[in-house]
Amino acid sequence: MEDWSARQYLKFEDERTRPPRDLLAQVPLQRPRLAVDLGCGPGNSTELIVERFPQSEVVGLDSSPDMLRKARERLPNCKFVEGDIATWSPDPATDLIFGNAVMQWLPDHPVIMRRLLQALPQGGVLAIQMPDNTREPALRFQKEVGESGPWKDHPEVKAAPRDDLPSIEDYYDLLRPVCSRLDMWHTVYNHVMASPAAITEWFKGSSLQPFLSPLSAADREKFLAAYTAKCVEAYKPRYDGKVLLRFPRLFILAVR
Repeated sequence: MEDWSARQYLKFEDERTRPPRDLLAQVPLQRPRLAVDLGCGPGNSTELIVERFPQSEVVGLDSSPDMLRKARERLPNCKFVEGDIATWSPDPATDLIFGNAVMQWLPDHPVIMRRLLQALPQGGVLAIQMPDNTREPALRFQKEVGESGPWKDHPEVKAAPRDDLPSIEDYYDLLRPVCSRLDMWHTVYNHVMASPAAITEWFKGSSLQPFLSPLSAADREKFLAAYTAKCVEAYKPRYDGKVLLRFPRLFILAVR
């Protein structure tokens, strides 16, 4: 899969930064020695951590060179490293592991979350936020379009749809035995979008990327046109011509 685009992702920076801000507000730490932002992207979530904990060492980790380039431009005094979350292990001084909209991309991510939580010192915090929107029209349409057209038998396109998140009960049973406190909650954001085409632009920076990456330029345009047409039917304009993008997210905060 080709690299993620920081420029595309940041088209909706304000909306994308609300969930990590809401998650960070619940972190019960005063001055972590080391805070690591997993899947830091272009550094918008890392910046929040730096502002919240100005005396702490903050490190951003991501697998995308383009995202890391943008993050380093944004926060030149912060350390950013390229790495794979699935195999990464925290330094013993890590008091906060923060993951904003990244764990849902990893196979067996609950097992990875438990491993990371167990690696934290007593009182350390694992704070995770994930989109829980696979049943929303915008996500269902991606799968439907992927299953039609000339790309339907492409192995990467067939593998592109995200699975539903496990149940709250599953997360509880896996994480609660290895932490002293576990909070989990959902927040549904209703983002005001200029048009259904803006919904397409939003997801081009995230969950549409695995569908589009293996396609030719011509097929990408066909895919996006088919997807946008479905969004036009489902997301009706409000009185001012704008549309509302309903976006549920799951928050998990575990204290070791």
